[in-house]
Amino acid sequence: MENVVSFIRENRDRYVADLVEFLKIPSISSSTRHNQDTERCARFVADLMRKAGLQRAEIFDTPGHPVVYGEWCQAPGRPTVLVYGHYDVQPVDPLDLWVSPPFEPAIRNGELYARGSADDKGQVYIHIAAVEAHLKRNGKLPVNVKFLVEGEEEVGSENLGKFVDTHREMLRSDVVLISDTAMFQRGVPSICYGLRGLCYFQIDLRGSSTDLHSGSFGGAVANPGYVLAQILAFMKDRNGKVTIPGFYKDVKPLTARERKEFKRLPHSDRKYARDIGAPALTGEKGYSTLERTWVRPTFEVNGILAGFTGEGAKTVIPAVAMAKISMRLVPDQDPDKIAKLFERHMKKICPRTVEMKVTRMHGGQPWVAPIDHPAIRAAAKAFEKGFGKRPVYTREGGSIPVVATFADVLKIPSVLMGIGVPDENAHAPNEKLVLENFHGGILSSAHFLDLMGRGA
Repeated sequence: MENVVSFIRENRDRYVADLVEFLKIPSISSSTRHNQDTERCARFVADLMRKAGLQRAEIFDTPGHPVVYGEWCQAPGRPTVLVYGHYDVQPVDPLDLWVSPPFEPAIRNGELYARGSADDKGQVYIHIAAVEAHLKRNGKLPVNVKFLVEGEEEVGSENLGKFVDTHREMLRSDVVLISDTAMFQRGVPSICYGLRGLCYFQIDLRGSSTDLHSGSFGGAVANPGYVLAQILAFMKDRNGKVTIPGFYKDVKPLTARERKEFKRLPHSDRKYARDIGAPALTGEKGYSTLERTWVRPTFEVNGILAGFTGEGAKTVIPAVAMAKISMRLVPDQDPDKIAKLFERHMKKICPRTVEMKVTRMHGGQPWVAPIDHPAIRAAAKAFEKGFGKRPVYTREGGSIPVVATFADVLKIPSVLMGIGVPDENAHAPNEKLVLENFHGGILSSAHFLDLMGRGA
């Protein structure tokens, strides 16, 4: 491995330059205005794979954005590692909060600022760079490697499930390697072994055919904004528990070992609140902050729209009101089952004074893996070699829907070796990637391939 490590160290500046070009492409998957950009980004990823030395790099069209597939499979008898990631990014608004333009990468204090730097372009690139280092120095890889890089993760991976199902043979592997998570803290390399799932809905209420004068009609008709506020307030009780009947029925309890591991993590509620600018923390009674964000399901309001919100005053009863809500789910909750429970509950509690429309948007299955799996042990050793520290084991409150797809369709485990940091601002203005983590991630990925090849 010494020659591989030396190659990686010699190319630190080039890696950053390549990533900068990657980050300049505004591959916002949720915006049709950027469809050409997402296609251009897919071609860029395929070119990176070819330059790294992969024998195959191919772009597959889908009903949405393209999937990029690459492979090097010349290690007979060795395991096959499937690397998954995504090249699409979140929208950038509010644009005025960015210190530097989101698609004009800037380095400040050892951190690379740009949309997609941490989520997920920088984390995808570390594995391409690791493969290149092995191939350039040794002419071969210690394992077979396949890449699956999609362009729709930020909009729910709508077409990826079908792609995986129809390309099972092409994607056949022994393990999936994913970097799309953050370290527990800066300087604390972490292996994520669990993810929450997701149910996402839009609620629309209508109380009249048009906006009404609040003086002429107030008191006689329902105000959709007020009704919506009441409905949302009913969704949790005073102890922070979701009130949807049957919501908690299938929740898998935390094991004693997990509780013990969580308590060992360097977490401080006071620092956590200070870091995110919250005056105080809250949540489901009887659970710690880490348990609330990792292993307990939630109900959140993601957006509300109703009535007049401009400057000055306008005495109006809005005709319509809208809310977007999400429910984070945990093993063994099923998104489809939870969605049906939610829809049934909404119909029950919504008054007849308004018309209601409930729209399912997207969702994802929760996932958890055994900490003692051989691939996870290899990842732990690789992180230690790449960062000089033993990693901790964590779970993640967010969702990566395809992880459950890999488990269900390909019947293979996933290893999550994220190199982000908690304050990376993913999905927010001023997203950033710590460059030392970027370089440590390349080293860790290269060691993971070596350890998997040796069965270490």
